[in-house]
Amino acid sequence: MKRKCSSRTVTLWLLALCSMVSCAQRQEVKTEGIEIPAPIAGEIILKRMAYTTSYNKETRCPNWVAWKLTADHTDGNVKRINGYWEDEEVPKPRATRADYKKSGWSHGHMCPAGDNKWDEQAMRESNLLTNMCPQDSKLNSGLWNSVEADCRKWARKYGEVYIVCGPVLMKGKHQTIGRNKVVVPEAFFKVVLCLKGKPKAFGIVVRNTEGTKKRDLYYNTVDEIERITGMDFFPNLPDDLENKIEAQRNMRAWK
Repeated sequence: MKRKCSSRTVTLWLLALCSMVSCAQRQEVKTEGIEIPAPIAGEIILKRMAYTTSYNKETRCPNWVAWKLTADHTDGNVKRINGYWEDEEVPKPRATRADYKKSGWSHGHMCPAGDNKWDEQAMRESNLLTNMCPQDSKLNSGLWNSVEADCRKWARKYGEVYIVCGPVLMKGKHQTIGRNKVVVPEAFFKVVLCLKGKPKAFGIVVRNTEGTKKRDLYYNTVDEIERITGMDFFPNLPDDLENKIEAQRNMRAWK
């Protein structure tokens, strides 16, 4: 004999099923340290108040600098400090102020001073030379500065974004500056991730000679930046989410 289910039983069963589906679709992402790329052989990891850097003792520059930028950290009362400091936490030979002097290259912040006005220690650490690379002055004050301002705008809009940036070194011999032979990158990359609302990410690569072109010309997918740099960004994201957002470049979603 077939048993008939009451309408109440069917309703409860459907509610339970919907709950199970909803939980499966609602993938929880642990965001602690989500900005840190996959390890690189020989790197020296330096943890600062506002950022983490992977230092390369061969180039005297960072491999990458990563940080979480929150809305609260997009502004503050701390004034920018005029001065750059040798980082005594890394072995010699290392970058010094003398290496940059009269080199023709500017001190290119990776984690910008503009993201560190919220705390004096954070501001001071942003001026460590392990957070910098020799950078074209027009790029520094132009396109690169514009992208930094965009990141602060997005952090205010979404509450937080995750950023990784650093130098791009082409194959072959590199130009160096100073007695300590600090390598001059041929280009720079930046990848930005937002997990608020519909998750999204994008990347940008710009040569270390270009400072006046529109940044729209350089937007790309994170997958493409990984191909160029050989790095693995946001490896702690769930694989399906990582694969999806790193393959897309939809700048309209950031408007």
